[in-house]
Amino acid sequence: MALAQPKKIPSLHKPTRLSPGDTVALVAPASPPLTPDLVPLARKLFEKAGFSVITGKHARERNGFLAGSDAARASDLNAAFRSKKVRAVVCLRGGYGVTRILGRLDFAALRKDPKILVGCSDISALLMGALTQAGMPGLHGPMPQSLCAPDAPRYTLTRLLDALRRGPLSTGSILKGYDEPEKALSVLRRGRASGRLIATNLCSLLTLLGTPYFPDLRGSILCFEEIGETPFRLDRALTQLLNVGAFAGVKGFALGQFIHCAYKPQDARGKQTAKDVLHERLGQLGKPIVMGLPFGHGPYNATLPLGARATLDAGRGDLVIESSTIL
Repeated sequence: MALAQPKKIPSLHKPTRLSPGDTVALVAPASPPLTPDLVPLARKLFEKAGFSVITGKHARERNGFLAGSDAARASDLNAAFRSKKVRAVVCLRGGYGVTRILGRLDFAALRKDPKILVGCSDISALLMGALTQAGMPGLHGPMPQSLCAPDAPRYTLTRLLDALRRGPLSTGSILKGYDEPEKALSVLRRGRASGRLIATNLCSLLTLLGTPYFPDLRGSILCFEEIGETPFRLDRALTQLLNVGAFAGVKGFALGQFIHCAYKPQDARGKQTAKDVLHERLGQLGKPIVMGLPFGHGPYNATLPLGARATLDAGRGDLVIESSTIL
């Protein structure tokens, strides 16, 4: 396959909000559930919220570090995309595997019958594929693997359900209801900017570089987060994206949580922190930057609607969703 230029995002085909009784499909397009009880717990969670639930035929399978074969995982997604009954597709967890199946997915069916698509981490690659190939603005948000954890905060589930139903928290500040902002937020460069919201995982975005699934980021408020990458690895990913000009035209950087992205204490002396790297690599672009916003791999994970108009206020350290991408 020849290298592709960043894909201009087509006109958005917005899905409709969920109503009581609507059908949610649970699928596992990447890694398998960490525990065998995740599927029944996820089913119970969404049924309690008032929805009907179906589970992908292969959602409980395991093929090493993958949730079944590539053909099986793609089959479950395509079945959900083609179903007239399914109104939302929720990925059980991330892990790894989505990029292996992007070429097998029926994005035309998704564009013909828009559905709400939910996930983060490795599922970011699926969100980028749906956005670039179908104009389908998914939700970068929490998945059952974290939602069903005993310590999952109410903030995370409440914001997801509000986004699915287009409730009062589907727009406005993502800090509303977040009770730990003073501990986490850092303004790396002041300023204020508005644009189309694009939310992803840093390394997942990098893996799409040179493919038809890498979006044109010009005019965006770019949100990204990461887990388990030491500062030099973050630097390497950011430098690659900078060297190819991927960030040209980005209007602001809304950075989430960077979990386990520090060196071990015995290895940290004299080395940059994740914050140092993000400040130095992105600061040269002269755009507003806020770090530590509540989204990513931590328990506090705001639901971010791709394609929505958003404002990054790097004076107050806030990200405000101005519009919904759900009708």
